[in-house]
Amino acid sequence: MKNKKIFSILFLFLFSLSFTFFSPNVLATVPNPGCDNPDDLLGLDCVGYNSQLSDQDPRIIITNIINVSLGLLGIVATVLIIYAGFLWMTAGGDENKAGTARKIIFAAVIGLVIILMAFAITKYVAENLYNATIQQ
Repeated sequence: MKNKKIFSILFLFLFSLSFTFFSPNVLATVPNPGCDNPDDLLGLDCVGYNSQLSDQDPRIIITNIINVSLGLLGIVATVLIIYAGFLWMTAGGDENKAGTARKIIFAAVIGLVIILMAFAITKYVAENLYNATIQQ
């Protein structure tokens, strides 16, 4: 039991030292002179310096993700409307097929209205959030 504790302590000590001795960038990094900029609220000046990360505003990235997902949902709703229209046109007088097509069209139109409202709300919130957080 005592050997396990000694081995664990030795392992943790060597593991912590490995970050200091075996990392070539620890001593070679030069601090970014733009990182202490008080006008850069989000720290985007520091991100693009000496890294492969994007320096785009996170608010814009999130807004783009939401817009793309809402666009894909709009495409799905439009395809459902076209499919239901095809079902209705090929029903051939069958009330069950026509009723199913009407239900699909009604649900897809409600979905499109919800998607458009979500897009409008997202656009409103994103613009006001961006305008509220930029420095004048």
